Amino acid sequence: MTRDYQYGFSGKGKGRAMFDIDVREKKARTMVAVLQECLPESLDHYSVINVGGSAGIIDHYLADHFARVIGVDIDEPAVAHAKATFQRENLEFQVGDALDLQFPDASFDVVVCSQVYEHVPDAAKMMSEIRRVLKPAGICYFAASNRLMWNEPHYNLPLLSVIPRPLAHIYIRLAGRAESYYEHHYSYWGLRYLVREFAVDDFTHRMVVDPERYHVEYMVRPGSMKSVVAGFVARWLCWLSPGYIWILKKTV
Repeated sequence: MTRDYQYGFSGKGKGRAMFDIDVREKKARTMVAVLQECLPESLDHYSVINVGGSAGIIDHYLADHFARVIGVDIDEPAVAHAKATFQRENLEFQVGDALDLQFPDASFDVVVCSQVYEHVPDAAKMMSEIRRVLKPAGICYFAASNRLMWNEPHYNLPLLSVIPRPLAHIYIRLAGRAESYYEHHYSYWGLRYLVREFAVDDFTHRMVVDPERYHVEYMVRPGSMKSVVAGFVARWLCWLSPGYIWILKKTV
């Protein structure tokens, strides 16, 4: 089955979460905390492109910290909303294709690619474009879900991402959620292969064991049994973690 683009994603099902200010700002706060640790100078020295920025909430938050922020998404209604809602001198929104970014080589210090890879027709081509537009020694904040997860979050169906795709298409139709299963998640090993052209700094374990530092205590309560189990998994069974936060460093 050929996978086209997910046009108008923000207007469908889970895509409406792109307009949830509270949730999106929490994600942005985590991005800032991680990027502050990874960059040698203050954030206002750097330019950012958010690939798959959707309705602009994260971009607007990042613009408080970075010198220049550009949000790019193929979802025209979401970009129109962003343009109408958020106006700042250092903030710009564009309708664009993550597989064909309309920027010269080495244009940005930072790329944000958060929960996007499973939504594009060719994740490998997207990663190639991300590497191309990064400056030498630039970094990408890469947040990704693991195929090996109990519950598929886009459709709230157990094991949907785990079973073979032909069965997943049947499963999702029988559940009345969609005509086919579009999202294509990779396992831990598939993700590592996807980002093989980068040096990877894995923040996942650090975030689980110190959630307050990275502002993720709303997901992992400090000192809870969940935090203990999640910390063990992230440390020793990383292939079972439901998701990852990686900083990808461009290498020559």
